[in-house]
Amino acid sequence: MAAAAPTRFRDRDVVLANGISGVNLEIPSASPENYYEVISKPSAMTPITVDGKLFLPRSASPAASGRFPVVLIIPGSLGVTAANLTHASTLTSAGIAAFVLDSFGARGVTSTVAKQTQFSFAASAYDVLAAWKVVAARSEIDATRVGTQGHSRGGAAVLTAATHRFADPVIGAGKGPIAVLGAYPWSGHQFLDPSVGDTEIRVLMGDRDEWCSPMQVQGHCQAIRLAGGKASMRIVAGAHHSFDRGSDVVDIAEASVSPHAPTTYLANDGAFIHPLSDHPDPSLVDRDVMIYSLKAGYGKKGAKLGSNPGDAEIFRDDMLAFWQRALRVA
Repeated sequence: MAAAAPTRFRDRDVVLANGISGVNLEIPSASPENYYEVISKPSAMTPITVDGKLFLPRSASPAASGRFPVVLIIPGSLGVTAANLTHASTLTSAGIAAFVLDSFGARGVTSTVAKQTQFSFAASAYDVLAAWKVVAARSEIDATRVGTQGHSRGGAAVLTAATHRFADPVIGAGKGPIAVLGAYPWSGHQFLDPSVGDTEIRVLMGDRDEWCSPMQVQGHCQAIRLAGGKASMRIVAGAHHSFDRGSDVVDIAEASVSPHAPTTYLANDGAFIHPLSDHPDPSLVDRDVMIYSLKAGYGKKGAKLGSNPGDAEIFRDDMLAFWQRALRVA
């Protein structure tokens, strides 16, 4: 007998540890094949409606404006996890609304751990901007105090979504989140022009991460700074990937990773520049550059994730302090 399909996030009644229940929101989005399609051929994108849950603090007087600041939480390759909901609980207990996005359910994906190309990284970033449009327009939300927090693959998504070359064609110049927290993000795709304007970038990452390269992310943050942006990165000693989980470090045998592969850069029109080429190619997709990485010997199977004692608390405290400051929460 075939195993039953897992229950989609939208079909679960989710109550956070602090007793706050989630409300389903539908997000009109798209599944572009690559970044070029988003920027230069948006009419070719396949539309899709993804979804997520909005969690509002209990406070009767959210702020002087009468609206709550909010953080959009973008999960990683395992989809929505208990750790994502723990962060939502921490934020809502501090008076900050949280929206947890599910990019997987509508696409029939349960995990991208073993195969990241089930849908494009451009689609993940597009989902972030699509979610921003919907959540920022809610009457309960202060549109001037919206942040995004992405984990692993979701970290790549929020960094791309903060990049003006990607975001401006989608939501318009000068719009979008005011701050971004990249939790152990992947920076394998970077725009040659990484400008993020006034959006503040914060990265939290462990120095024993086997999924994503801390050095590559350091370079990404430095590129943002050199382009005039504000970016900071905290490297946590001895911490592994997903060190915010609060569960023991384990080895994920099916994980397919290539953290030391060369960075693939993106031209202003979104076209990939293959690591072996100087010329943008609009036809290239994620799979093309991933196959190159594997053939070049960068790929490997198996990688650790989880928390050492105290790691999850380090993440929680830094995360909360960042959002309280960046979103101007008293």
